[in-house]
Amino acid sequence: MKRLGASVAKLLWRVLALMLVALGLLGVFLPVLPTVPFLLAAAWAGGHGWPALEQWLVGHPRYGKYIRQWREGGCVPRRAKWAASWMMIFSSAVLLATNAHIAVKIGAPLLMAVVAVWLWRRPEP
Repeated sequence: MKRLGASVAKLLWRVLALMLVALGLLGVFLPVLPTVPFLLAAAWAGGHGWPALEQWLVGHPRYGKYIRQWREGGCVPRRAKWAASWMMIFSSAVLLATNAHIAVKIGAPLLMAVVAVWLWRRPEP
């Protein structure tokens, strides 16, 4: 019975890793969707159920260095910090122009501000 549970867990980790890789791939083509955070999460999920995928992501010629930098010290490049910050500002402005509930119009930008502060406190490579 334990073997079946382990097999199911491994399958679920693999499905999660594939979904995250797919979202990261979408991010390559859609500028509003970040690529690297999804690949970071995919490498993490792959490490739990698909070591070959994890190694492929860590060794990827374009995105692997960002995964390694994150793992080695939680580093985020300054360019990524600026891109994320501008997207959060843009998203907040668009949200304010919608008919969303006032709690959403206040809460979402506040949450993004907290994320921005956290992000800018991360070390840079």
